Amino acid sequence: MGLTGGIGAGKSTVAAVLARAGATVIDADAIAREVVEPGTPGLAELAAEFGKSILSPDGTLDRPALAAVAFADESSRLRLNAILHPRIGARTQERIDAAPAGSIVVQDIPLLVEGSMGPLFHVVVVVDADEDTRVSRLVGSRGLDESDARARIAAQATGEQRRAVADVWLDNSGPAGALDHAVEQLWEHRLVPFARNLAAGDTARPDPKAAVAANADGAAGAARRLAQRLRVVLGADAAEVESRGADAGVEATVRPAAGATADSMAARMPGAGLVRAGASRFRSADPGAAAMVDVVG
Repeated sequence: MGLTGGIGAGKSTVAAVLARAGATVIDADAIAREVVEPGTPGLAELAAEFGKSILSPDGTLDRPALAAVAFADESSRLRLNAILHPRIGARTQERIDAAPAGSIVVQDIPLLVEGSMGPLFHVVVVVDADEDTRVSRLVGSRGLDESDARARIAAQATGEQRRAVADVWLDNSGPAGALDHAVEQLWEHRLVPFARNLAAGDTARPDPKAAVAANADGAAGAARRLAQRLRVVLGADAAEVESRGADAGVEATVRPAAGATADSMAARMPGAGLVRAGASRFRSADPGAAAMVDVVG
């Protein structure tokens, strides 16, 4: 599962509820800090690339100093990404591989939308709150002034952009703890049975409670996200992917490239949350997403 949300929306609060429920939570921000701790190859390479002025007197990374030089131009930003992203990716994969068998892994990624990572996950959960609430939290808990808080919000993805990738939309504009029940329901009625179905190769059984906090963009949005996931997991084996909303949920058609078949695609379909339900038909294992995919041609 991918978890994201704008600054001040309360994403970390949702991650904590999921962790208490039993999820293995992988915090992208924490990993980004780990790979540049003193003594790491990541920090040494940053200092070699951008100069020792990015180091504090105690040898730790001076993040404002790094930002001043690394974001000065596009070339510098690309060099920064080339150093950090492979290390962050490798450490993340280590954490995923180390998760106990049968775990539901939640990746807490602030820039999931900005990085176009939505199709990589079975379910994307977006935590949101209205701007004034977020500003109030940032001023009260982080000590930012209001103009700085609003500038940081404006620099991130918009609500519309987040809505486009969200399978689940959690509005956290209320008081502390108000969202906990919805997150617990999401865990019990959607995430746990989804993981169980995928492991067993079972299609989902309808459960109205699994639709808790489903994205309000309906079948059209769900169809678009399914097509994106199929294109990612099938790659060049899919010559064409068409998806559409239907009365019973979402339907999609995959036309295989030369040499590809439903059999050759079957092992990768679980990456899109689908299990085999016939010779050339696949259905969703997610009780919150009624989807059917046919491989034709």
